[in-house]
Amino acid sequence: MPTILPISDLRNYTDVLNRVDIDKPVYLTRNGRGTYVISKLDDYDRETAAESLLTEIKQGELSAKDGKTVPIAEVAKKLDIQL
Repeated sequence: MPTILPISDLRNYTDVLNRVDIDKPVYLTRNGRGTYVISKLDDYDRETAAESLLTEIKQGELSAKDGKTVPIAEVAKKLDIQL
């Protein structure tokens, strides 16, 4: 169950921060509507990396549809991998 608190609880920010844990962000509301999220830095980094990876995959798919491909031997050479 998510932790949802009014933004006014930030007056006691230490208590709010103590409720944040890995995979357990704290959601803050303003006037009853979700406004902010406080999460652990590791969670943020993981989400950012996943978003970046998905963007790269999408770009690769678009390139492949346009016929812009690179032979596997060339990729292996750039990555210094023997096939």
